[in-house]
Amino acid sequence: MTTAPAAPPASGVERALDAACDHLLGLQAPEGWWKGELQTNVTMDAEDLLLRHFLGIRTEEETSEAARWIRSQQRDDGTWANFHGGPGDLSTTIEAYTALRLAGDPADARHMKAAAEFVRQAGGIEASRVFTRIWLATAGQWPWDDLPVLPPEMIFLPSWFPLNVYDWACWARQTIVPLTIVSARRPVRPLPVDLAELRTGRRAPRRPRGGWDAAFTALDGVLHRYQRRPIPGLRHAAIRRAADWIVARQELDGSWGGIQPPWVYSLMALDLCGYRLDHPVMTKGLTGLDRFTIRDETGRRLEACQSPVWDTALAMNALLDAGLPGDHPAVARGADWLLAEEVKGPGDWAVRRPSLAPGGWAFEFDNDGYPDIDDTAEVILALRRVPHQNTRPAVDRGMRWMTGMASRDGGFAAFDADNTRELCKRLPFCDFGAVIDPPTADVTAHVVEALAAEGQARSAVARRAVLWLLKAQEPDGSWFGRWGANHVYGTGAVLPALIAAGVRRDAACVRRAVAWLERHQNGDGGWGEDLRSYDDPAWIGRGTSTPSQTAWALIGLLAADRPAGDPDGAVERGVRWLVEQQRPDGTWDEDFFTGTGFPGDFYINYHLYRLVFPISALGRYLRLRDDRDDRYDGWDGAQDHERDPGGNGEDGERDGDRDQERDGDGNGDQDGDRLRVIRVTST
Repeated sequence: MTTAPAAPPASGVERALDAACDHLLGLQAPEGWWKGELQTNVTMDAEDLLLRHFLGIRTEEETSEAARWIRSQQRDDGTWANFHGGPGDLSTTIEAYTALRLAGDPADARHMKAAAEFVRQAGGIEASRVFTRIWLATAGQWPWDDLPVLPPEMIFLPSWFPLNVYDWACWARQTIVPLTIVSARRPVRPLPVDLAELRTGRRAPRRPRGGWDAAFTALDGVLHRYQRRPIPGLRHAAIRRAADWIVARQELDGSWGGIQPPWVYSLMALDLCGYRLDHPVMTKGLTGLDRFTIRDETGRRLEACQSPVWDTALAMNALLDAGLPGDHPAVARGADWLLAEEVKGPGDWAVRRPSLAPGGWAFEFDNDGYPDIDDTAEVILALRRVPHQNTRPAVDRGMRWMTGMASRDGGFAAFDADNTRELCKRLPFCDFGAVIDPPTADVTAHVVEALAAEGQARSAVARRAVLWLLKAQEPDGSWFGRWGANHVYGTGAVLPALIAAGVRRDAACVRRAVAWLERHQNGDGGWGEDLRSYDDPAWIGRGTSTPSQTAWALIGLLAADRPAGDPDGAVERGVRWLVEQQRPDGTWDEDFFTGTGFPGDFYINYHLYRLVFPISALGRYLRLRDDRDDRYDGWDGAQDHERDPGGNGEDGERDGDRDQERDGDGNGDQDGDRLRVIRVTST
């Protein structure tokens, strides 16, 4: 670890913050929202071409533009990765290669030969994920008999029965239902090329024998036999019910859930059910894809999703952290737009919470069926800081819905409550992505922050959520990050939440988390964590410094009241790194992906993260540095707890930390933990 020459002068930090705020203000749309590009990998573009081939609407212009983008993302070793700097991915490379063959690239071209060689060495098409082989089956390049069966009859399973569609996470649920129709119909619409050079001739890898894996492998065998001779009336009724379920969930912009996987499979399923391309549902679905399409000098690419609500809330909170007043015109426009985006109708979440009134916010422009808890918490944190006459009713509705979505264990997931049934993960189909939606530390932390900001840190919901966070702390002092990379994100999110909820800054859980962040600071002063940390523990807390991850670490350390002004301190060195890395236009470069879609499988580069989080970090730093006599309060609502005569809100969590320190292993699972549970449940 290098020695810092001197603490960055406040004037330099202020200039950096002013430039960053000016850049962010310049990105606001006239309607009031902010939205950065949501960059993923080339499977989005390859599958778009395969979808258009399947529907018979692929054009040469679209194919050429997409192929140019896909080629630009190929690495020197011939592979395509799932994230910048990551290892070559077999399935991604197969799909990219297939798209380029569709675009006319010959198999004997140098870049194609390099890709094919990697694919064969990695096991060929036979070793690719199920989703890739489904696409290849629709194109006549893989036998349907060698794929797991998804019967559409599962649409009839009641919500209490195992493996019903509501046991799946919302993103998986919306994908599985249309895929049951595709699986039942087994369409083949051949490509004009053959992919023999990607096959090894070996059998696909077998699932492990024994336990649930053996049981579900046997079940898949039964379903294959049923697939050959289904009950005609039941099969017809199931497909019709599944199609109706799909149509009922199409959003106003033509998407399904505002995300790519259910969108493309829903269009395929409805096509197989006889929906013509000029049917309003199909027309709206295909037209909607244009909104997710980016065209520039590199070609044509699709966003897997769009994040305007999330980006707008983050941008508003960042500007407010930087000192902009709540009645600033840009903040007021953002608030107006967010208020209009409130979800006021029911969705699939009501299956588990039927008596809960609607409320909250979704991630996307037009997703009214799937509000999420993370966005709702972040929007509440933004709107409550804006002196707007219409914010209070919306915040109250959002708070009611958000707290009502607590899972039984006290934690909070992204979209559903108690979506934790592990059986879904055992199906032979499930070899890619997260298929359930259990509570996570980052979402739970954001909820706790919102509760504390609204003066509800002493509520039973908040106490149980804080207890959940204490239990979820890793032995090394960090927290796992489900929706951001990874332990830096989780730890940077949890620390402000615990402090806002009244946990002492000198509590063991806080000290351990701070020590973890300080221990994982890079020599250049920044922080970074490679996405491989989801698969390989050796990468936890390790990676090239990035602006967003450096900001997350700083936000956590500042909440824990780490000294500001010590030139050798972690905070000063991190702030210096941000100031020195800033571009002349006020933003930062960030090629590395720091967002997470599916841990281990699908990652995101949120192009606004590199700007909004450094603004928040620098703004909070200056606030702490300018007012050394006042304790840094995280979000404004933490002040409510500081007014308590005891200085800690008389919270059970503080006592819980004492109990946690008494445990032999420090994880709070001994008698002290049980005492905390008693306090919480008796509140």
